[in-house]
Amino acid sequence: MDLVEAFQEQVGECEELGSPMYAELLRHIVDDIELGGVSTKVLAGYDPNFGLALPLLGAVHRLVLAGEAPELAAFYPSVGGEWDAVLGWEAFEQVLQSRGASLRALLAQPPQTNEVGRSTALYGGLLQLFEAVPLPVRLLEIGSSAGLNLRADHFRFNLADGSGFGPVDSPVQIPAAWSGRALAPQPGLRIAERVGSDVSPVNPFSRDGELLLTSYIWPDMADRLERLRGAIEIARSVPADVRREDAVSFLRGLELSEGHVTAVWHSVMWYYLTPSEQAAADAAIAALGARATASAPLARLSLEQGRRTPDAEPEYLITLQLWPTGESRILGHASPHGRQTTWE
Repeated sequence: MDLVEAFQEQVGECEELGSPMYAELLRHIVDDIELGGVSTKVLAGYDPNFGLALPLLGAVHRLVLAGEAPELAAFYPSVGGEWDAVLGWEAFEQVLQSRGASLRALLAQPPQTNEVGRSTALYGGLLQLFEAVPLPVRLLEIGSSAGLNLRADHFRFNLADGSGFGPVDSPVQIPAAWSGRALAPQPGLRIAERVGSDVSPVNPFSRDGELLLTSYIWPDMADRLERLRGAIEIARSVPADVRREDAVSFLRGLELSEGHVTAVWHSVMWYYLTPSEQAAADAAIAALGARATASAPLARLSLEQGRRTPDAEPEYLITLQLWPTGESRILGHASPHGRQTTWE
């Protein structure tokens, strides 16, 4: 895939997921790349297969949020502006021209997409895990960024019929959280431990950390921004340990716990691992599963892009695998942001 194809692909995703602003910006960037414009200078040397579109948009958004691009802020709804497809692109292009070095430095950082909406898949999956294995849960997450979704049981998941799951007064309110097969409430579900790992964990309580997390929210999607802020508020009162450690090392260091189900969770991060890292992570989980027992089981719960069959179209599938049996099943599917989750 070349640079133009990579950015064109992201145009469709932004349209489908509800960000006309980013879809229009990306179309302008595609045109600029084809003409050999300033975008090519900012992106020079980066692998187009490694998802450059959203990191570039996030880097520019971070400058806007930090007050370092006031000429562009007038067009960003996240800071009170109003998007204009023509004037907004002109201001965006000027930022690429004047802040190219800063943007390249930001592009070199690991991506951080701590999308709170993906908690719909996590919490719904946990309900089904607890139904199958009614033990206290040790929730362990790889690629956890700031660890916000480690607190998913403190979010409110509202359903179309007026019912819901989770605290009614939660600062994170997710409307129409899921559809499809009805899930049963599990009042006995208890998370005994919350631990995550990330190669570059984010402190959501620092100004820099909050800026970084917010920069990956698409500026014209106010509901996502509201959920992020609510999740940071919850994180202040619900402790979680997020360690600076790569996924493979973290997984290799895990042990099972008698009387608990050890649940390894990951969402839309597998893509960022190399094939050798993916193989090593799979092997580490399988090795841990080989030691699992009925009283110290292991679960792997994931929301990742995959195919049901080799010839099927790719989907974001919610998968649960349980040991000691090793049985795996697809629980449902969702959008990349976790919303529009459907249980099967």
